[in-house]
Amino acid sequence: MDPGLTDLAALIDRQWQRHGRETPIEGLHLTRTEAPSGPIHSIYRPSFILVAQGAKATVLGARTFRYEAGRCLISAIDVPVAARITEASAARPYLALALAIEPAMIAELAVAEAAGLAQQPAFAALAVADLDPALYDPLARLLALLDTPHDRAVIEPLIRREIVWRLLGGALGPMLRQVGLVNGHAARIARATAWIRAHYAEPLRVADLAAQVHMSVPTFHRHFKAVTTMTPVGFQKQVRLQEARRRLLAAESVARVGHAIGYESLSQFNRDYRRLFGAPPGRDGAAIRARLVAEPALP
Repeated sequence: MDPGLTDLAALIDRQWQRHGRETPIEGLHLTRTEAPSGPIHSIYRPSFILVAQGAKATVLGARTFRYEAGRCLISAIDVPVAARITEASAARPYLALALAIEPAMIAELAVAEAAGLAQQPAFAALAVADLDPALYDPLARLLALLDTPHDRAVIEPLIRREIVWRLLGGALGPMLRQVGLVNGHAARIARATAWIRAHYAEPLRVADLAAQVHMSVPTFHRHFKAVTTMTPVGFQKQVRLQEARRRLLAAESVARVGHAIGYESLSQFNRDYRRLFGAPPGRDGAAIRARLVAEPALP
């Protein structure tokens, strides 16, 4: 393994032992596990995800993204996914970090390069690439910053900015730059998926959402499916059902959960839930609570 990656893996391991998954740095999440996992249903938000040791597969619609040690995944917009840790053991645990990325920072740093976007490849919600070695140092400094709380307020924004700048200059830069174009199709779809995530329980009127992001309905449908692999209604259903699973972990009743996430028909809720998770909500919720494992929002 590359020495830089070895050092990052050791830092992730040490900081996970100290802080667990949730770190004091907002949007920085660590993962350590000693065994392969079953499906982890969650919503990826705009973020950078690095596997430092082990391997993982993330499924979006019909597409599977595989990434192992030394490779990273960019989630450019909010998308519901199913992921699985495929390589992990007690001797070599799966080690990864996820860092939230603010579209506003992408826009600010990418503005000088916006003119070249016409020649960029088609936009996708997720993409995988080898980690640029130039990211080893800023990522290590960000992890080390967990040891010096008094430095965070000043240094953390600078390191985040450097990380985004390095990403923009790497293999995944073309995709990120499109997110930074406020009036581009990618940014508009990103705003639409963020709206659906925030208002998942409300009735979805596709025409209203298309108008909100200043697109015609046919254009909106075409670009939404090209980016997310789903229709807007299918996307909302996935978000609703994942929120239902989270609520069932807290032992809420099936009827209350179904109503809270926007279903008017309990039987339809049961059918949709079983189709996605393989078991009816009551039984699945009981099984999750028995395992006492809360599924993370980020890998």
